[in-house]
Amino acid sequence: MKNPALAVALSVALTPLFIATAHADKLDDIIGTGKLRCAVTLDFPPMGFRDAGNKPAGFDVDYCHDLAKVLGVEAEVVETPFPDRIPALISGRADVIVASTSDTLERAKTVGLTVPYFAFQMVVLTRDDTGINSYDDLKGKPLGNTSGTYEAIALEKDQKSWGSGSFRAYQSQNDTLLAVAQGHIDATVVTNTVAAATIKSGKYKNLKIAGNAPYVIDYVSLGAKRNEYGLINYLNLFVNQQVRTGRYKELFVKWVGSDIPPADLVVPQVYY
Repeated sequence: MKNPALAVALSVALTPLFIATAHADKLDDIIGTGKLRCAVTLDFPPMGFRDAGNKPAGFDVDYCHDLAKVLGVEAEVVETPFPDRIPALISGRADVIVASTSDTLERAKTVGLTVPYFAFQMVVLTRDDTGINSYDDLKGKPLGNTSGTYEAIALEKDQKSWGSGSFRAYQSQNDTLLAVAQGHIDATVVTNTVAAATIKSGKYKNLKIAGNAPYVIDYVSLGAKRNEYGLINYLNLFVNQQVRTGRYKELFVKWVGSDIPPADLVVPQVYY
């Protein structure tokens, strides 16, 4: 090229394009390795838990396997407690988060979140002997919840605003439920799905649901690294297809049952 200045300018402009072309995105990596690693929380039935044979089971586990199937790869469930979901993704231990992760704006600063793939209504879970029959009855009581969850953040915020009672954080959903059942705390707030599954299991004879918690519907998303646009776009399309093919409803009935209607993932004037 006769014009050295023009050659330098073109080189500077084209270099990022060559780098982008050479660097395969995460979606390509997953397909190329033949494995999809999903961060799944396994102490959150019926979304994720271990069955009688100690194998991962639940809605989120099946969702991971469905995603792997359409990608033509093998699914690997990476057991991940709630507080470790984002660290597992950022550190590279998992490729995607399939763990009932609330789509908060704070989380979206760190990871990329899809359109909602599930939604929860929050309810109060307490014992028969506490005298708690509604959310208002929680004022002044010893409360607790699972660290890092949407409901834990909301409940602790309310407890502090009341200026009475106490709040204790637990590392797992099982720890929280056990704390209520054994009287270490009087109540917690959990999803309607967890409450229904817990009571149905018969593991804790003295627990009851004491009405809805006045929280907004908790929409949860799949998660991927924030800069993996190709993977995030694919995940959004996958969620869409799960709903319109009827698979979402099928999994809901399988793991939650028919007593609670499948949550509507349409947000009026936002998602149609």
